[in-house]
Amino acid sequence: MVRRTKEEAQATRSQILEAAEQAFYARGVARTTLADIATLAGVTRGAIYWHFTNKAELFQAMLDSLHEPLEEMSQATHNEDEADPLGCMKKLLVHLFHEVSRNPKTRRINEILFHKCEFTDEMCDFRRQRRDNAVWCNERIGLALSNAVRKGQLPATLDVSRAAVSLHAYIDGLLAQWLLVPESFSLYDQAETLVESCMDMLRHSPALRQHDAAV
Repeated sequence: MVRRTKEEAQATRSQILEAAEQAFYARGVARTTLADIATLAGVTRGAIYWHFTNKAELFQAMLDSLHEPLEEMSQATHNEDEADPLGCMKKLLVHLFHEVSRNPKTRRINEILFHKCEFTDEMCDFRRQRRDNAVWCNERIGLALSNAVRKGQLPATLDVSRAAVSLHAYIDGLLAQWLLVPESFSLYDQAETLVESCMDMLRHSPALRQHDAAV
């Protein structure tokens, strides 16, 4: 009986997340209320509050559903025993671009995040989460780049912090641009070339070298 109750609770949580995704995509985050989501999910508002404290927490849970498949690939880029961390990073980014361009759910959620999420007062918690996430992502990218430097795949004089910020901005910019105007270029077909152009930036850009490095 207890097992069934847990299964039912998980099913309700999944219903709520699916309904939130549909509502956010159709109306935008600011214009969507928890009552709207409850109606669409066929549950009470109390059921939503049982699973999520507020809209920000619900929104974050929706985003978290996308991260798990990429986590193993991401870990490989940081592993000191990995012989090809830069190759792992390239595979990770190509997979990300392919996933966004071909998986409808991944595309919808990313479109909500980039173009349908307003940082209103009720989303202040989420804004703080996004800021923390940006810092965390830059740190993770920096670890991967440092690993590639140690393996001799990137210049020893690479300014890892600056390169991490640049790489993060490049990825976000590509996704934001394609999601806004998907007919402007094929993210799927050009994924490998777009990633390789970024790798070239890391390898060859003088602007990403340490200022005090010997010339």
